Amino acid sequence: METSALGGSRATATTARHTPTPDSSAPPRPAPHGDSAEPCDLVTVPARQGLEAVDILRRGAGPAVGPVLHDGSCDTLGFLVPPGTADGWDMPGSACTQTSGRGLRVPAEPPVTGSGWLLPPDDADAVTDPVVLREALGEAARLIEAADNCR
Repeated sequence: METSALGGSRATATTARHTPTPDSSAPPRPAPHGDSAEPCDLVTVPARQGLEAVDILRRGAGPAVGPVLHDGSCDTLGFLVPPGTADGWDMPGSACTQTSGRGLRVPAEPPVTGSGWLLPPDDADAVTDPVVLREALGEAARLIEAADNCR
């Protein structure tokens, strides 16, 4: 996915861990200037791992997966997560794009040129909790590795 469309965004890879919100979700907060879209960061992963993670998240008893983007070539998926997630994102094989306070927001149309919605936002969808996403991505990576080793 192109991150240049995010207006000065940067990918980070740190060793800190994101602290979950008290209710394991990120409820929408009012946006400034009457904009109803929720600010967020973007976790980008290879499509195969992302699709497995979406399945894991949708089967789980926990909070549902939030909006998910795919790039035009379907090589990567992007999970919308709460703002500030990039500060502590450390999942190998993925990147978290920070909006640097510029407020990438959950829009009706995909925010990245050449992308589309795998799971579009709706009024009930909050962004994906990064702790839950990290667990699903880890499980997805283990499933993929096991499948690849069985060939």
